[in-house]
Amino acid sequence: MTATPGGHITVIDGQPHLSLTRTFRAPIDDVWASVTEPERLERWVGTWTGSPGIGKTVTFVMTAEEGAEPEHVHIRECDPPRRFLGDFVQAETTWRIGLSLEEVDGVTALTLTQVVNPGDDTGSFGPGWEYYLDRLVASRLDTAMPDWDDYYPAQRSYYEDLMSSDDAGQ
Repeated sequence: MTATPGGHITVIDGQPHLSLTRTFRAPIDDVWASVTEPERLERWVGTWTGSPGIGKTVTFVMTAEEGAEPEHVHIRECDPPRRFLGDFVQAETTWRIGLSLEEVDGVTALTLTQVVNPGDDTGSFGPGWEYYLDRLVASRLDTAMPDWDDYYPAQRSYYEDLMSSDDAGQ
């Protein structure tokens, strides 16, 4: 695990996306299960209920944050075990989150992307995704969960600077 920020901005379809990657010495199907099966997902971030499918909406609750409000996740794409794209909606806020997985020689890379809209607080959600992805790593290795204080506010300026750089594509 790392408390060193590693996210970057990638332009996809003309829109900036925050991108973060973690690699696992595991088959793609096993990593996919860690990010889609409610009982495995709950170990590091939250759980969902409902009837999933493209065009459908499930309810997601973050279990790693005390008092988190339920979010509705509209599933835009799902191609197991390679790709997921969903809109996470809570109150007036919508975040488009993507997961892409690729396995090469028994090592699976998982890349999380989030569309960055003008005015979005990358200084907050960048460290958040680093923290949660490191929680995923810890859950898979059955090691202690990372400490949020190692991520925020320590990584805030790194992620704020990403959107002000020429690489932001805006």
